[in-house]
Amino acid sequence: MDNDGISVILPAHQEEAGIGACLRGLCAQRLVPGVSHQIVVIANGCTDATAQLARDAAPALTTAGWQVLVLETAIGNKIAALNMGDAAATGGTRIYLDADVVIGPGMIEALHTALSGPGARYAGARLTVPPARNLLSRAYARFWQKLPFVATGVTGAGLFAMNAEGRARWDQFPPVIADDGFARLNFSPAERTRVEVPYAWPITEGFRRLIRVRRRQDAGTAQLAERYPDLQQNASGDRPSLGRMLRLGLTNPVGFAVYATVTVAVRLGRPSQGWDRGR
Repeated sequence: MDNDGISVILPAHQEEAGIGACLRGLCAQRLVPGVSHQIVVIANGCTDATAQLARDAAPALTTAGWQVLVLETAIGNKIAALNMGDAAATGGTRIYLDADVVIGPGMIEALHTALSGPGARYAGARLTVPPARNLLSRAYARFWQKLPFVATGVTGAGLFAMNAEGRARWDQFPPVIADDGFARLNFSPAERTRVEVPYAWPITEGFRRLIRVRRRQDAGTAQLAERYPDLQQNASGDRPSLGRMLRLGLTNPVGFAVYATVTVAVRLGRPSQGWDRGR
């Protein structure tokens, strides 16, 4: 393994609609001089053109300086795909990227800088949500983006990265609902860095889907608390206070009403038992 190299692990399940833009975002990056750059796409359980689109994008990515590997597995499972990608990765620095996320210019350089130096380090970036087609989803996203965890924190949603020393804290990703939450909680707040480069993370479209995905997110948080209680010391500041929520609600009452309605609906329903695809 090349500890100085960078590997992007990109699991993709039925992502023919989004993977092209994701890979174009990577292709447009300025790469770090003297460092190897690799992209590992893991098309898992795909019956669409996801894998072929990744292969079609490979020549342009290669010209831009990337080494590209496209793997396919019939098993549609993100955790299995992450572990398959890790096994094939050659770079010590790992960037885990969802296939429907588009990173902004300068992201690779900024993450590399944030992760350089001694000690275990974890990095995220500035999450932005493109305007949703659904009006309720759009209102939900406007409020959600103002929550401190998203507005100023290191969320890990759709994008997280770590250096080789940080990745050595666990072997394979365990079978959990929240892979990003598991990774983030392996680092103390002092070990996390947010780079102020934006990336576009699409919100779930539609009220019912919002409820389903929020239920899955809440179940993932609860699962981590139950299985990994020793990591909960790193979860400080993840939830806003009631006072902060109310103050935000006064500035955006419509968004607050939608967010609160989704939250209540989630708590009234049956807890999620696994991974739900929301978009």
